[in-house]
Amino acid sequence: MALRQGDSVTFNIESLTSLIEDTRSHDLFIPPKPSIFKTPLILSRHNEQAYIPDAFSFGPIHHDKLNFKASEKIKARYLERLISRFPDTKLTEIVKSIEAVEKKARKCYACPIDYTPDEFVRILVIDGCFIIELFRKNSYTELREVDDPIFTMSCMLQFLYHDLILLENQLPWMVLERLFGITVERRQSKPLMQLAVEFFANIFSSTPPPVVYPIQDIEHILDLFRRLLISSVGGEEERELGWQPMPSATSLVEAGVKFRRSEYKSILDMKFINGVLEIPPLLIQETTETVFRNLVSFEQCYPNCDAWFTSYVVLVHNLINTAKDLDILCENEIIDSWSNLEDAAQFFNKIYNNTYVKKYHYLGLCQKVNRYCQRRWPRWRTVLVRNYFNTPWSTLSIMVLAMLLILLFLQTLFTIIK
Repeated sequence: MALRQGDSVTFNIESLTSLIEDTRSHDLFIPPKPSIFKTPLILSRHNEQAYIPDAFSFGPIHHDKLNFKASEKIKARYLERLISRFPDTKLTEIVKSIEAVEKKARKCYACPIDYTPDEFVRILVIDGCFIIELFRKNSYTELREVDDPIFTMSCMLQFLYHDLILLENQLPWMVLERLFGITVERRQSKPLMQLAVEFFANIFSSTPPPVVYPIQDIEHILDLFRRLLISSVGGEEERELGWQPMPSATSLVEAGVKFRRSEYKSILDMKFINGVLEIPPLLIQETTETVFRNLVSFEQCYPNCDAWFTSYVVLVHNLINTAKDLDILCENEIIDSWSNLEDAAQFFNKIYNNTYVKKYHYLGLCQKVNRYCQRRWPRWRTVLVRNYFNTPWSTLSIMVLAMLLILLFLQTLFTIIK
């Protein structure tokens, strides 16, 4: 019922006071700079399955789910095999090593952790030992047992490629490094970072990203791959803020722009030189959407994060509007898609939804491309080639016609001179 002029509002002070006290009683404290988050609903609603584990829970966020009980037995088996190879390293030493960083590890999570310190340490030890043992067995095949369910059942590896990259399913990198350091063998010379990269060797393309040393202050596995991509990007840093759209691939072709597959170290490293847009190859496979969405989610949640990957997603989103755009990139061997072109185009159209980019890292690139597209000659040349030189026969016809015109001109000229 609407209030009439002159009516008074009766406000229940006690209910408001009770609400404030109830808020104070709950722990709403957020760590200074957490790195592991629950994906905001505004992002996860577009494809919830891209953010939640399939078979393996890592860390505390999904630990209590009943559908992960079977994988807990596999983790326990991996822990037992790991300990059996180190008779001099007791399990108590491993536990004490993680107990020393329990509080620091807890602060890595933005959401409240409803586990006691002992329970939390147990989760970190079991999950962390499984991950480093998994990476070792992947690189050192002699460590694998004949009946190892992970490497004898291909579906298990597919589950892990998905589950290990999820933002909600991350373990702090410092926990993995501690567990790795205390269980490392002399004959195993590869560092943890290299083992992780080898496990996800074909996550973006058929060529694994190079490990650029040193990469400092890694937060977790997902952050490692983001940093690898960024550290391999060449070129100058954008000095101004702003945004300018990139025309679609079809529009660029009509404007005379050519596409070229480049062999730069990172998929983020694009260049525009003399009318040629150079783009590194991208492999679109079953896990691509999971990787893209979780990298974007991490950049959207992580405090003061430089949104390099989100900028890349925005650029690709602009380039690919339809299946025809995607087909152009496939023809130029820039995108290798294992899925239907229509489905892949829909994926790129939706991946950017509800994200925000404060600093667009491809502003300078887009400005160069748009300036080139505004020139008339490249567009006219493209129309001429498309309409009159699209087949060998049409090209031959134009050449014959040109020769006839030249001969006619010469004949007319000689007649005038005589």
